[in-house]
Amino acid sequence: MTFPKIELHVHLEGAVPPATLLEIARRNDQPLPADTVEGVRELYEFTDFAKFVKVWILTTNCLRTAADFRQIVVDYAAVAAEQGAVYLEAIFSPGERVQRGVAWEDLFEGYTDGIAEARDRHGVIVRLTPDLYRGMAAELAEDVARWSVRYGDRGIVGLGLGGDERASSALDYRRAFQIARDGGLAVVPHAGESAGAESVREILTLDPDRLRHGIRAVEDPSVLRELVDRGLVLDVCPTSNLRTRSVPSLAEHPLPALLAAGVRCTVNTDDPAMFNTDIAQEHRIAADLGLSARAAYEAGLAGAACDDKTRSELTVKIRDIG
Repeated sequence: MTFPKIELHVHLEGAVPPATLLEIARRNDQPLPADTVEGVRELYEFTDFAKFVKVWILTTNCLRTAADFRQIVVDYAAVAAEQGAVYLEAIFSPGERVQRGVAWEDLFEGYTDGIAEARDRHGVIVRLTPDLYRGMAAELAEDVARWSVRYGDRGIVGLGLGGDERASSALDYRRAFQIARDGGLAVVPHAGESAGAESVREILTLDPDRLRHGIRAVEDPSVLRELVDRGLVLDVCPTSNLRTRSVPSLAEHPLPALLAAGVRCTVNTDDPAMFNTDIAQEHRIAADLGLSARAAYEAGLAGAACDDKTRSELTVKIRDIG
């Protein structure tokens, strides 16, 4: 029996397979930098985090319509369900799309319609946690927060912050996060991925509910201790960290040190199509690094931004598994 899986960190724009991305680009008359599946795969050879961000922007601009956004939710839910996923907290980035002329309604209606269809067709519970990005104007970030709150009853459960941690301070988005928190959403930013423990230390001043990545907290014992004391769950993405050169090798990944310190960690794909991975592969890697499927699932239960009813439903799924 496949142990059920919870995934709390997957960017839907980065989960679109190259063939589907090309199909959407042609449908929307939005040419990509490459016009073949192999060409798109070649784009996905990253030398560092900066190149990853550049390629991510270039390739995801083809997503334009509510139908596109609904499709990528449902498509990824199908793939994840085949590998035992029962709950996903998926990420999308409204700011980039709106700045390129996509309507707010198309974004949020498309993605939230995808939630309902994914449950009906594939049995997977999907919730959404839109991302701000570092370098975004504060006013736009606050608009993202307001729209996210508006769709809280349609499956939006959190607000995140992505992008290159060196691009701007996370504190620039304090007001946006307060809007989200006041509207009942969790605060789930990226930190400690492309920058070190100082990035985690800064993000902790915003009182996050969970951290995406956070792996470089191991570089500062006081930061690591604070993660443990607060009981914060980390979204760990081993292959992503390797492909963006955030870690030099899987053998040197900080996950064992995080676990040894008592940090609860989940297992995630991040951008599975871009990194040529899937949730099953990430669990195999995590197991080799000392994180069991049960421990990852229990961390997922602790860190998920879902409501109590959903958490109870997810708890029941492993109650009778040895």
